[in-house]
Amino acid sequence: MMGSGGLVVVDEDTCMVDLARFFLTFTQAESCGKCTPCREGSKRMLEILERICGGEGREGDIEELERLAHTMRTSSLCALGQTAPNPVLSTLRFFRSEYEAHIHDKKCPAGVCTKLLQYRIDPEKCKGCTLCARNCPVGAITGKVREPHLINPNKCIKCGTCMDKCKHGAISRV
Repeated sequence: MMGSGGLVVVDEDTCMVDLARFFLTFTQAESCGKCTPCREGSKRMLEILERICGGEGREGDIEELERLAHTMRTSSLCALGQTAPNPVLSTLRFFRSEYEAHIHDKKCPAGVCTKLLQYRIDPEKCKGCTLCARNCPVGAITGKVREPHLINPNKCIKCGTCMDKCKHGAISRV
């Protein structure tokens, strides 16, 4: 529940961790700051969600989110603070595996969180045209002409230019 009479429809292309972060951004900005549980709790929860979406989630983050959410829910003075944690609690309840994938596997199942994306070149489809390598802004793609190319994940900035430029459909997000 967010506010009054709201309904949010999402599909499999929606990252539930990012959705919770989106709602916390709103409630954190709307907090009047009068009570500590809402002011500090929403700020801390947002920091954790941004860290998780940024690929820097840590062991214990899920439990910390739950602890903060329950504290806000029971201790905040107004309805905003009492309902602000609902998107986090709801997504944790029904989509906990997405949080775990972000934290443990460093992957976003929906392919939304940019810092967690990885690109792969299918050697069967790659014609070695070098178009991807020539357009990569950081030189993360290597290979010889007419031979399958490779992406160095340590150099890749996950901009997606290679996938956009590939005319053979050889590059995909994983």
